[in-house]
Amino acid sequence: MEKKWIYLEEPDEQIIQDLSKSININPTLAKILAQRGIQSFDQAKKFFRPSLKTLHDPFLMKDMDEAVNRLCEAVFNEEKILLYGDYDVDGTTSVSLLYLFLKQFTSHLDFYIPDRYSEGYGISEKGINWAAENGFNLVIALDCGIRANDRALQSKNLGIDLIICDHHLPGDELPDAYAILDPKRSDCSYPFKELSGCGVGFKLLEAFCQQNTIDKEKLFQFLDLLAVSIASDLVPIIEENRTLAFYGLKKLNQSPSAGLKSLIEVSGQKSRFNISGVVFSLGPRINAAGRLAHAKESVNLLIGESGETAEFADNLNARNKERKEFDQSITQQALDMIAQLPADKKSTVLFKETWHKGVIGIVASRCIEHYYRPTIILTESNGKATGSARSVDGFDVHSAITACEDLLEQFGGHKYAAGLTLELDKIEAFQEKFEKVVAERILPEQLIPAVTIDSEIELKDVNFKTNNILAQMEPFGPQNLAPVFGTKNVTVKTKPQVMKDAHIKGFLHEVGQDKMFEYVGFGLAEKAERIEPGKPFQVAFHLEENNFRQQKSLILNIQDIKFD
Repeated sequence: MEKKWIYLEEPDEQIIQDLSKSININPTLAKILAQRGIQSFDQAKKFFRPSLKTLHDPFLMKDMDEAVNRLCEAVFNEEKILLYGDYDVDGTTSVSLLYLFLKQFTSHLDFYIPDRYSEGYGISEKGINWAAENGFNLVIALDCGIRANDRALQSKNLGIDLIICDHHLPGDELPDAYAILDPKRSDCSYPFKELSGCGVGFKLLEAFCQQNTIDKEKLFQFLDLLAVSIASDLVPIIEENRTLAFYGLKKLNQSPSAGLKSLIEVSGQKSRFNISGVVFSLGPRINAAGRLAHAKESVNLLIGESGETAEFADNLNARNKERKEFDQSITQQALDMIAQLPADKKSTVLFKETWHKGVIGIVASRCIEHYYRPTIILTESNGKATGSARSVDGFDVHSAITACEDLLEQFGGHKYAAGLTLELDKIEAFQEKFEKVVAERILPEQLIPAVTIDSEIELKDVNFKTNNILAQMEPFGPQNLAPVFGTKNVTVKTKPQVMKDAHIKGFLHEVGQDKMFEYVGFGLAEKAERIEPGKPFQVAFHLEENNFRQQKSLILNIQDIKFD
């Protein structure tokens, strides 16, 4: 798939020079920092040395007073507290973090995760009835609930106080809950709007610590769970999220909780975990239980103590292998179906009643890798069509789905990912309307995948000092992506080696220079035939460090190749 290259706008040259001198880095790196809004010594210090002392006051969040007072009342009066979480990584880490922290102060604690297949997304009627039948006076909903108006009313009628901790977009009318913590509420003045669901739950516990003069170190010991949530839910790694992820990853790599330690061991990853490592190694394993069985398996792992987590981790690892098999089979079926559709379509909406509900979100993402357009994959569940949507860069798929809400029973999500449910007999009408909405709204350039290049660089300036400074810009993730460099005049002495019919690797050098650089290009095998010894081409790459047998080397992780 051909991609367009977009070079980021050049900051003011004086800002680059001043920043370069004040923090003693080369102008290329100073430019990258300036592009990210870091334009002074003080801003650079805050960026490179994040501190938990700079976290926002949790009481700035709307309804925090009501929520923390009710939680304190429940703890001190020994009321039964139910933690209700969604079945994905964000939901299960949220439940696990609150459970591990609160069990230090109360033994009247339990959790509930809905079944993806029989209950569906969000707070379920069955879940609230279960809470009432088992004598819970307080339910704390995590990573869900902001649109659960009916369930809030049900809770109220059953005498249950419901605290909602969510980070999704609210509807026109908020649920009638005891308290609603969601920084995306229009009436919430909390300074940072992009917390994960687990992050919102964390702020509730932070307020609990402040109100009861509890040392926050008792809470910070669970930051590894929060980092897994931030990484897996793909929230922006900026401001407060960056600080929380920074210290959470530090905890994950140095002294992870028992459950995460067991999961790391079965994952087989030996290197230090960064955001990407969590997303591709830990996140899928935690998600696998909710996709193929029940997500309570993941919570049991994450809240487990040393000596009892290994079996849980093995089970999740086995579930993940099974998930991969479903993923690959269904993706191929979906791609075959897309190949039969008109080439000028601006969206993809596919339905097959036998597809596994647990992997359709993954399949939607896979389809976009091959056919770059907003994609919805639907399957049948409980007599309804249920699906997952994924989007392309810059296009708000949640808004497009909202424009089709007259055909839907339920929907929710983010700009780039959403879920929806509709009657089976409305699938064709939805396909037509969604295509119409997307065609009217999407810009032509949004249908072409892009590689965004931070800066051009000559390979003679690529060295360990540059890489060491780049490493201090981590954690990388949405809105703080690993810098991409562009180099225009490179060539090879030998053809690239093709691996698994998909990837390439080899050595390249700048024309006129002798120094060779190892490179790898994942998914770039289609470019291999055009790479000829002595023939110049351009590369866009991340700079990475390889540590093999205690020998360090720099590798160019190529994102794309252009030929003159």
